Amino acid sequence: MTEDRSDGVSKEQLEFSRRRFLRYAGGTAVAGTAAGGLAALLGDQTASAATLARQNSDSAFFAPHPKYHFVMICHVTTNSFFTATIYGIQDACAITGSTYQWTGSANSVVNQMVSAFNSGIAAKASGIGCCLIDNTAFNTPVDNALSKGIPVIAYNADVSAGVANHRMAYVGQNNLTAGAAVGAEILNHVKKGDLVAGIIATPGTGNIQPRLDGAKPVFAKAGIQFVEVGTSATEGAPEYNKISAWYAGHKDVKFMMAVDSGDSNAVSQFIQKNKLQGKVGASVWDVGLPVVQAINAGYVTATVDQQAYLQGFDTIMQLFLFNISGGLMKPTNTDTGLGIVTKSNVAPYLSKNRFEGTSATQRVLSPPTSIAH
Repeated sequence: MTEDRSDGVSKEQLEFSRRRFLRYAGGTAVAGTAAGGLAALLGDQTASAATLARQNSDSAFFAPHPKYHFVMICHVTTNSFFTATIYGIQDACAITGSTYQWTGSANSVVNQMVSAFNSGIAAKASGIGCCLIDNTAFNTPVDNALSKGIPVIAYNADVSAGVANHRMAYVGQNNLTAGAAVGAEILNHVKKGDLVAGIIATPGTGNIQPRLDGAKPVFAKAGIQFVEVGTSATEGAPEYNKISAWYAGHKDVKFMMAVDSGDSNAVSQFIQKNKLQGKVGASVWDVGLPVVQAINAGYVTATVDQQAYLQGFDTIMQLFLFNISGGLMKPTNTDTGLGIVTKSNVAPYLSKNRFEGTSATQRVLSPPTSIAH
């Protein structure tokens, strides 16, 4: 996928980006204080957003700029978790009049990801986002990109703390902290001496291994027996079958802790299919529809929302701002949070929507009437 970085964004594309931004920001539905704030933001005007749109019909929100092209490198390009991430990327590109390439590896093959990274550099990408699932493999590509003026942001997965890598920022969850928090939640459902299984697709990879590593000391302190169970980087039957085979020899397990999207779906389905509700507890990761449905039905105790959409959206927006500001708007770390989802707060996730990757449709969701605090 190639684009000429020197091509200017057409008047039509700029107008589309402006209209898209206004619609996300509130469009003609915005009034009063909110409209005034938006007007001030866009052009020091006091008119409503609707009036502002009419007054600025011949200009864009941003100054005319090249059509920036961003390369987003992923370790599991076909994994359902990243559907929401891709939607976030698409929406950010639509707002900014940019384009993107989704590339990398389908099965966490680091060499394939490095090759995709190098191709992005050779194609003179305007910016690169990469899941840094290996502590050292991406050091040289990152440095090479920076040397050519190409900004680099790690998203979803970052190098371990203390490891030298010059990526400019990380957008994603703190996986070590998240693992510790989930471990603490699991302690509410097990007792000293119980067996807990950590279900992981690709042991050792930087995006998911820290989640188990964060939970390990929590379990050790509580006297919990903990074992890691590796499954497969391929979603579906390969993961389900590995879990089933392991369980056949370990039916004394009291809890399963899945730390990736594919295994989360597999664990949810396994407990339901084998009627293990009440016998084997489970915590999972991410908020795919099978997972939130399983929580609602009581097959799964809890899951973690790491805001996949935001990981794509924020990465693109930061890369764009770096470019259009001439490097003044430097990328900053964004912690996409640790949201524990249980049956008590799962309801909003059950409705298919673009932000959780369960629907491609663009629609406005109603905000909560009360925010937990």
